[in-house]
Amino acid sequence: MVEVRLFAYFRDNRGKILYLDPNLYPTVQMILDHLGIALSDVQILLVNGRHSHAQHVLKGNDIVALFPPVAGG
Repeated sequence: MVEVRLFAYFRDNRGKILYLDPNLYPTVQMILDHLGIALSDVQILLVNGRHSHAQHVLKGNDIVALFPPVAGG
């Protein structure tokens, strides 16, 4: 399984952590499509703690973290 960690408003109606089969969702882009999150809405995309890209091919035990733009002061 791939662990998908969602942050800030990406968690709304989706949860905090999801577990997805990499055979069904072999790339980060396919996970984004499944979750209804546009790539343009993702500020930080990490795979196993390293900056990555939407076409990254996933394997079992990978951890994907998705962060939207953050505002504050």
